[in-house]
Amino acid sequence: MKIAVLSNGNANYSTKRLVEEAKKRGHSVRVVKYKNCYLSLDEKYPSVYYNDKKITGFNAIIPRIAASMTKYGCAIVRQFEMQGIWTASSSLAIDRSRDKLRSQQILTKAGVDTPKTVVSRNDIDIDNMLDQIGLPVIIKLASGTHGNGVVLAETKKAAKSALQAFYLYNDDGTNILLQEYVKESAGVDIRAFVVGSRVVASMKRQSLDDDFRSNLHKGGNGTSIKLTPEEEKIAIKAAKTMGLHVAGVDLMRSARGPLVLEVNSSPGFGIEKVTGRNVAEKIIDYVEHNATRRSSKDRVGA
Repeated sequence: MKIAVLSNGNANYSTKRLVEEAKKRGHSVRVVKYKNCYLSLDEKYPSVYYNDKKITGFNAIIPRIAASMTKYGCAIVRQFEMQGIWTASSSLAIDRSRDKLRSQQILTKAGVDTPKTVVSRNDIDIDNMLDQIGLPVIIKLASGTHGNGVVLAETKKAAKSALQAFYLYNDDGTNILLQEYVKESAGVDIRAFVVGSRVVASMKRQSLDDDFRSNLHKGGNGTSIKLTPEEEKIAIKAAKTMGLHVAGVDLMRSARGPLVLEVNSSPGFGIEKVTGRNVAEKIIDYVEHNATRRSSKDRVGA
């Protein structure tokens, strides 16, 4: 099988691991720097060009799209989809997973429990919004990643100041979310790595100081953890609801049960080092099974 990993480059740890595991299984694998690709928008032959050559012959692609390149990265994935090439994550699923507001709407409509959230683009109804959520309150930009663009306000005055600062410096008009603060899970969350309909690895992330954010990019510490059946179920449901076959689902333990914080379409592979689980192998397994089945159906249909 010929597999393309759409990535920022070979130096990325997750990319290296996917290449290693694919080669172990005897597959031909190529890393394609999607930001250096260009598209030929031809009605009959929608093509992707890389290094001045048309990309052809792939059976499957594994997108590893950076948040800062979501729109263009999704356009590249969409072009492969138009060619009928199987993808581990669809362009639609990647795009909507990057929009925190859209994700929240999709998850809540599907009955996936999440922290109470309100969203606004102005500061007119600050008092009413704060009354709905309560204090302390977490304030975050809908476009934030890796724990950036997130603050905790413990008083109404602090919340108003933070909101006004966000609105003042938020030139691109990104939506701002106010989210309930779950005291019993402060500084701690769980990352469940979902492949297909299984959780293949899970870890607890905890801040090393008083930071309420547990993200590893902010210096958080990761340890292997066994999920409860309820946590596994909600993680799988969240990934499925977002249409993602490969996803990092971030959970929080609360007094009312597990709550989904976010569903990441390009989760990092640091979880392998923490848990000792071979996540890359599980992804290649999934690609093999599904891309091969897709090719078989196409041959039968032909």
